[in-house]
Amino acid sequence: MNIIGIVPARMASSRFPGKPLAKIHGMPMIGHTFLRAKMSKELNNVFVATCDEEIKNYIHSIDGDIIMTSNKHPSAADRTVEAIEKYEKKYNLGADIVVLIQGDDPMITPETIDKSINLMLAEQNISILTLIRRITDLDEFNDPDIIKVITDLNGNAIYFSREPLPSLKKGANHISIPMYKHVAIILFNKEALDKFSSFPQTPLELVEEIDLIRVIEYDQKIHCLIDDNVTYNVDTPKALKVVEKAMENDTLMYKYL
Repeated sequence: MNIIGIVPARMASSRFPGKPLAKIHGMPMIGHTFLRAKMSKELNNVFVATCDEEIKNYIHSIDGDIIMTSNKHPSAADRTVEAIEKYEKKYNLGADIVVLIQGDDPMITPETIDKSINLMLAEQNISILTLIRRITDLDEFNDPDIIKVITDLNGNAIYFSREPLPSLKKGANHISIPMYKHVAIILFNKEALDKFSSFPQTPLELVEEIDLIRVIEYDQKIHCLIDDNVTYNVDTPKALKVVEKAMENDTLMYKYL
């Protein structure tokens, strides 16, 4: 199996412009994400997919591999589609599983990536898989920068939103009805990624600004794997400070700094 990791990143983030190169403990955030992904035992290779020369130059400075993409992509998944097309053409090699690792999750661990890949390899009926994590903090639940996930009884995603879902006013709580947030890893088998590439953007995706809703609106399944590790996405300068504090005792970081 050829399993390729893609870390999409761009400087023109609407919530935090320039965030891939924002420094955490002296290293640009994209460097943390990329080097931790490179530690995966299951990924055959890892590429950063970007449209920005600044990111390209930085990744080359740490001996990383880059795939340059268009600056017109509406989402990280769309950028990943182009990156894989270019990868397959350049190397004349097909990708069996594509692992999209969001560049703004600098606390991701190689163990988490490998656990996700191993589940997908073991369960042949899963064509798209993503990670979710329980929310037990109300501030996090109400944070509009954190994507919430609702799943069905089989662990498949029903909906994603930045709104606090399910409704606390209707009796939901983290004990009787678990509340989950999305973790920034998405795995596609090649057939599912090809299907995604053929789908136009959808109304709910545009409203919520979440690309995985497109998959649901076209009646495709997304299996959700619960992950217990504590990580934080960086969507704002405030979140960057939270992550820097959380990584003070991060032993993995000192293997590459």
